Amino acid sequence: MTLRRIALVLALALAAGVQAAPARAEEPAATAPSPGARERFESLSPEQREALRERWRQFQALPPERQAELRGRLERLRSLPPERREQVMRNWEAFQRLPVRERREILDRFQRFREMSPERRAQLRQALRQIVEASPRERARYLDNLRRWREMSPAERDQAREEFRQRRFRR
Repeated sequence: MTLRRIALVLALALAAGVQAAPARAEEPAATAPSPGARERFESLSPEQREALRERWRQFQALPPERQAELRGRLERLRSLPPERREQVMRNWEAFQRLPVRERREILDRFQRFREMSPERRAQLRQALRQIVEASPRERARYLDNLRRWREMSPAERDQAREEFRQRRFRR
């Protein structure tokens, strides 16, 4: 995984409650249209209008509690400062441009992240911040170690973990 992808995963993780909102940002947050909604809708191409209608139908087919959750996420997105909202949208667009396999891998990792304890998530965020803020030499060293780790077989990884534990307890 490149540093850019690590940063993307970090950005997605830090945007935890907001990450799904951009995909539905064009959908109404309530049954009453927002000011300017008609003009925005009219400015869309026929294909975009139909895509929006289809997403609206899909939204209406959701259970009420899921609709409420999505509305809450949309409101949270809208309440962000403009620069943060733009950052979330850029991250979401970058995520959408990734190949399906990589998106699935990131989502799987993100799900595992969400299942971690709050303390473990904080440790992981701190470690990722350190990588992002590290010097180019340190980042290269980290990425080289990561590449070597990924090339190891599960048995080699277990052996490396055991050796690390032994070294750690000898100190």
